Amino acid sequence: MQKTVTKDMTTGSPTKLLIQFSLPMLLGNLFQQIYSMVDSIVVGKFVSKDALAAVGATGSLIFLINGLAFGLSGGISIVISQYYGAKDYDKVRKSFATAAYIILGSALILGLVGFLSSRWLLELLDTPASIIDASEIYMKISFAGVVGIACYNGMSGILRALGDSITPLLFLIVASVLNVVLDLLFVLVFHLDVPGVAIATIISQMVSAVGCTVYAYKKVKILRMPLKEFRPDKDIFKKSISLGIPLALQNSLVSVSMAALQGVINSYNEVVIAANTVVNRIEQLVLQPGSSVGMALAAFAGQNIGAGQTDRVKKGYRSASIMIIAFSVLMLPVMYFGGEYIMRLFTKKEDFEVVVTGVMAIRITCFFYSFVGMIFVTRNFLSGVGDIRIPMIMGFSEVVFRISLAYLLTEFIGFQGIWWATAINWFFTSLIGIFRIASGKWKGKSVIKR
Repeated sequence: MQKTVTKDMTTGSPTKLLIQFSLPMLLGNLFQQIYSMVDSIVVGKFVSKDALAAVGATGSLIFLINGLAFGLSGGISIVISQYYGAKDYDKVRKSFATAAYIILGSALILGLVGFLSSRWLLELLDTPASIIDASEIYMKISFAGVVGIACYNGMSGILRALGDSITPLLFLIVASVLNVVLDLLFVLVFHLDVPGVAIATIISQMVSAVGCTVYAYKKVKILRMPLKEFRPDKDIFKKSISLGIPLALQNSLVSVSMAALQGVINSYNEVVIAANTVVNRIEQLVLQPGSSVGMALAAFAGQNIGAGQTDRVKKGYRSASIMIIAFSVLMLPVMYFGGEYIMRLFTKKEDFEVVVTGVMAIRITCFFYSFVGMIFVTRNFLSGVGDIRIPMIMGFSEVVFRISLAYLLTEFIGFQGIWWATAINWFFTSLIGIFRIASGKWKGKSVIKR
């Protein structure tokens, strides 16, 4: 086989492999979050507080639709990682061809649904009249370009399943730089405001999608096949969908909880909405190490469970857990004492109320970072070994705990209850994954039957 950056993770030190594999993903995720943050910074600094709130009010709704597409394509990554670990390269190629149809089909259908339902979804969440028009425009533009982000996430997931976390990073860096340039161009030069930010994002995502897809087909020999054979495999399609549907439901449940929480947030004023938007951007960045290690663990677990190395899978889980808990402890004082300075990066000098509200939120949630880190670790571990029912249950728990607590706590302590509900939800949801792995009931869930 020609030399590629794919990686067999069935041999070598689990800790070393997880670190080596997760670092490029961490950098990639940071770049992805940075260009999301740039959207907020550009809008907050150069447009208005209301424009910042308009962008923030769409986040959970966009992820509700995109998350379904990501989940459906995520099933194929599990299949590929397990076949790769089992050294069944013919099935890997067939899985790649099947993935293309799943990714494109789901993205087109769900993107259309999101585009047509944008206004209705915003009204359902009681989005304030002062920002709903701008939010609708942002959503429709984002859904018009959903194929780009779906293809990038799908193709990068396939490459990671093969042990390649470098290539997705390189294309994402290009997209991130392009997004920053286009943000500034469309907002400062062409004065397109909120629509300009959305257009910049979908253009940059499409560039990374095309680059990643062409690379996967042209340069990774294990995936190459004649075009006449590039068609879906019926058995692999069934396996991928059987794994992808629970993952899609998991994402949608998380999205529903986010959307319902956004509805609670929208019942307050633009200050609370803007503060929550900034806090979400900051925490998405801070929590990226957990997300990256979790994704690395999914590939590690998938390859090793495919190779029948159960004990090695457990060693990887222990290593990932230690890394995430240690990082969370280190970040606690940084966020608690430095939250104000970070908030000021996103706001104008006169938006003092937004800063104060955001700092209060950060000082509540930062004590619970280790639990959300363990959600990433356990959820990805269970997905990688094929035990996809439990991540779906974890998603359901997010709806139950987060929303019920948000409505209950805000009645007694006001909008602080929004962030207390999130923090307590992290705690309970993480316990579901931890107890499942400790029980050992995840064994025997591989898609490869021996």
